[in-house]
Amino acid sequence: MNLRETLSRHRLLAVVRGDDPDAALRSILTLAEAGITLIEVSLTARDAIGVLVRARAELGPDAPLGAGTVLTEADVVQVEQAGVSFVVLPGLAPAVAECVRLGLPALVGALTPTEVVTASLAGASAVKLFPASLGGVGYLRTLREPFPDVPFVPFGGIDVGLAAEYLAAGALAVGVGGPLLGDAPRGGDLAALRTRAAAFRAAVA
Repeated sequence: MNLRETLSRHRLLAVVRGDDPDAALRSILTLAEAGITLIEVSLTARDAIGVLVRARAELGPDAPLGAGTVLTEADVVQVEQAGVSFVVLPGLAPAVAECVRLGLPALVGALTPTEVVTASLAGASAVKLFPASLGGVGYLRTLREPFPDVPFVPFGGIDVGLAAEYLAAGALAVGVGGPLLGDAPRGGDLAALRTRAAAFRAAVA
């Protein structure tokens, strides 16, 4: 898949993590039904690989499904075998080189200008600006001055209002976890998840 193009088209990457694998899967399917189909399952979630395998089976082979918090070469091998389309790293890690070797698109975490350069040269398809909450929308604008061609995807503390602001400031897409998912991946309210999904879809439209 072309990750940069996919991020540009969807504009919202939902991050699912939780300690209840069945609830995590239900959350993924609820998001997909609500029209949010670009989804990442963090490897910090309980039985994340199992959730990814089941999600791939439910969503079909073409859904843009990714694995997050990927750090090691072994992680990359595991998630590729689980059927992911892309991976997300919180920062520069050995997994980047393995992703490049396998041709698996990687969204690589960076915060400072040096990290942005290093991630880009290492083969990142896009740069995960993390934690975006440290500098806010103004920091993204500042980074885009020396890096106008770098596709930035802010993550961290992004609510509905901030999602629209980051996109207006030039973000390719935004990554959203708790403010979108709430308690759903822990067995919480799926109806409330649908409501939040509708609000986020409207914000990034």
